[in-house]
Amino acid sequence: MKLSGLYVITDEKLTPYENDEILEKVEKALKGGAKIVQLRDKSHSDEFLLPYAKALKKLCEKYGAIFIVNDRVSLTLSANADGVHLGKEDPFIGEVRKILKDKIIGVSCYGDIRRAKEMEFLGASYVAFGSFFPSPTKPESEIIDKEILLSAKKVLKIPICAIGGITLDKAEELIKLSADMVAIVSDIWKAEDIEKRAKKYREIFKKYGKD
Repeated sequence: MKLSGLYVITDEKLTPYENDEILEKVEKALKGGAKIVQLRDKSHSDEFLLPYAKALKKLCEKYGAIFIVNDRVSLTLSANADGVHLGKEDPFIGEVRKILKDKIIGVSCYGDIRRAKEMEFLGASYVAFGSFFPSPTKPESEIIDKEILLSAKKVLKIPICAIGGITLDKAEELIKLSADMVAIVSDIWKAEDIEKRAKKYREIFKKYGKD
């Protein structure tokens, strides 16, 4: 599975579970061309999330997209997700790789190329850098220099994801600077027309041959 293109991340407030709104919104993004969907939830139990994770996995299969779970290794296995995304506080990648075998493992590297190289060596499938802009969902995130994408591309063989406060008018610059994926939260779920917004992101990736 190709790790490139529009990467959408769910949000407890912006993609609520009530009336399956999360599934409706994610399907609109997939119809528009989202290539990767991440289920991110910091407060509910695995038990609560499992039916949603399974439904999201099915939706991703329907549209030929990749389904990732944030943080939760056991939920990744239970839902048969395509992979997991790990942050600084999450389990050690070496242990996770043993458990998940050949599944996708993404790792947040913030503004740290040394960490990214180490994660690649330990078996990461892709790394994420950011925030590049002030993020409404993570206002405490440190803003990093966009040029890190070019530097990282020179030393890494695995795909690179850009994250943090990215909007449609800011995405092209990051894709131009070697981002294989851009991860979007607010700008996709708050859009008046989610499918249309996703299509516009897809057009930028097509322009740079990264769709």
